[in-house]
Amino acid sequence: VFLLDLNNSELKLRPVTFSNNSCYLPPLRYPAICSMLLNSDTEEIHYVIHGGKTPNNELSNKMYVMSAVYRANKKTTFCCTEKELDGDVPLGRYGHSINAVHSRGKSVCVIFGGRSYMPLGQRNTENWNTVVDCQPHVFLIDLEFGCSNSYVLPELQRGLSFHVSLARNDTIYILGGHCLESNTRPPTLYKLKIDLPLGSPDLSCTLLTGGLSLSSAIVTQISSKTFVIVGGYESDTRKRLLCNAVTLDDDGINITERDVPEWTAEVKHGKI
Repeated sequence: VFLLDLNNSELKLRPVTFSNNSCYLPPLRYPAICSMLLNSDTEEIHYVIHGGKTPNNELSNKMYVMSAVYRANKKTTFCCTEKELDGDVPLGRYGHSINAVHSRGKSVCVIFGGRSYMPLGQRNTENWNTVVDCQPHVFLIDLEFGCSNSYVLPELQRGLSFHVSLARNDTIYILGGHCLESNTRPPTLYKLKIDLPLGSPDLSCTLLTGGLSLSSAIVTQISSKTFVIVGGYESDTRKRLLCNAVTLDDDGINITERDVPEWTAEVKHGKI
């Protein structure tokens, strides 16, 4: 884990340690990560980590919650705890998304998409490491009680991985992504709205126009309503050397193209 400190346009790596009561956090590739305010009294940001590939190429279904517990002399100590889940626990996966949504004074984490290994009953020595699209189920996870529930929405017909997901208040927008079954990057744009009244949650999904065809893009939030999407892939062999600004407000979503930097030859022609 690295702590990046941006000060006066200079990016520095800061030393990080873990507290003695932290659990072991394995090195994970392609996990889903989001930040979440779990306690409004302390305003302490927590980082929720789910899934990813472990060093021995297994897919984790574990969830970790990490937060800073002590800062002194430019050194930060984190505490990491593993969160046990009950109910509809998501399969181990990677390339998925996790977002925090807030409604009626309550908060939940939302997991969608990703890839997983074929079911055990279909795996043999020849396809043991073959991955498939996860079913397009939406998982709502209450971190306070450790409850996980799965929902099927008719608008979500196929699995997606390495998509972009942006959240504001009670709404998540899902853009693009790669469909492994058809090997396509459909320019989809879904609006997922989650209401948390007393009792059962109410989920609705709307397919919007004006999506983006992309996968594995980098997303940065630059204000409470504005995000920037950079890079990614348009196809297996073609990089997406574009930049978009996305604004989320009460009226919906607005996507505009922004000027791109002068890409270096390493970025243009490198494999990553």
